[in-house]
Amino acid sequence: MTDWSYWLAAAGATVILELFVGTFYLLMIAIGLAAGGAAALLGFGPALQLLVAAVVGVAATVALRRSRYGRAQERVQAERDPNVNLDIGQTVHVPAWQDNVARVMYRGALWDVELDIGVTPGAIAAPGAYTIREVRGSRLIVAA
Repeated sequence: MTDWSYWLAAAGATVILELFVGTFYLLMIAIGLAAGGAAALLGFGPALQLLVAAVVGVAATVALRRSRYGRAQERVQAERDPNVNLDIGQTVHVPAWQDNVARVMYRGALWDVELDIGVTPGAIAAPGAYTIREVRGSRLIVAA
């Protein structure tokens, strides 16, 4: 086998490994390995092939790290994450309040409802429609 086929085999193995791991960083290293294969195909020596593979792999990894996909995303609590709990963002009708707490029928069951004062400071608990902001156990935290 020629040099370029070893480089491409290593790139293919790295891509397969990346599929199991699930990060894009191994994919960037595979791009570097493919660039090393391209350098071998162009007839560069082994030292220059290795240098090309290293430079392209590091540059691709740095580019990924600086992109929006490489940044650490801020964690959202599961109680407030609409991707985890589909009730968040839904509307519930509160007929009456008693000390900022109410009981409502929602999805065929009785739920305790609490007014989220942090969203609207000084909010007054009045009957009406409210949006669910958080779910804590069997308690819905709502805001106007």
